[in-house]
Amino acid sequence: MSLLELEQVEVGWPGQGAVLSGLTLALGQGARVGVVGPNGAGKTSLFHTIAGILAPQQGQVRLRGQPVRQGQFMPAVALVFQQADDQLFCPTLIEDVSFGARNLGLPAPEIAARVAEALHACGLNGLEDRPITQLSGGEKRRACIAGALVMQPDLMLLDEPSAALDLRSRRRLIRLLAGMEHAMLIASHDLELLLDLCPRVIVLDAGRICADGPAHEVLGDAALMDAHGQEVPHSLTPHNPARHQHRPQAKV
Repeated sequence: MSLLELEQVEVGWPGQGAVLSGLTLALGQGARVGVVGPNGAGKTSLFHTIAGILAPQQGQVRLRGQPVRQGQFMPAVALVFQQADDQLFCPTLIEDVSFGARNLGLPAPEIAARVAEALHACGLNGLEDRPITQLSGGEKRRACIAGALVMQPDLMLLDEPSAALDLRSRRRLIRLLAGMEHAMLIASHDLELLLDLCPRVIVLDAGRICADGPAHEVLGDAALMDAHGQEVPHSLTPHNPARHQHRPQAKV
């Protein structure tokens, strides 16, 4: 049985065209799948549908074989927002990270254990009492992930996780995600990040899946990428060795 299944899913707004149309896909336990496409392709709507925020007008979303219902509380699915400030709302880091576990009604010792584990995994030890407003962009991003981890989800939905991060914070994020065993859907314009993390990539455009396959094959297909407003990642672009040489540094 697949962890996640979407079968001919259509999502839209009353009086308007479909945002998502005819989406069918399956995701296994522990799988990592990148989702790419232009702005407005439907990536965030896809995540909101899987998380039960939006209800399909047609088709069905199933998690471990059970239908996902709109508004249903699903700790098995963790959605990490594109903008960290849209997700973090408590005064301090530890209050925010522990919020989900507290709302599960867990005993205090288990909450403390989950929070400590999540903070350690995300490299946030020692910042427990730091006001959210005083965290850096990279720390906020990791705080969002820590808040998701305390729920012990089966599936993580990450919407543009590397957006606005500097190079050091980006590499730290990639190492963090690479070390996790959770199934992940990662929507990103950072195609090199997806190559690092995702063996499989889906191209979404105009609410439809236009390609689904091995990351290097999909992202390396120049015609496909161009047709959907994307570019082949630099690491997959052929280079002329004669024109791609670095000059030796001058001796000091």
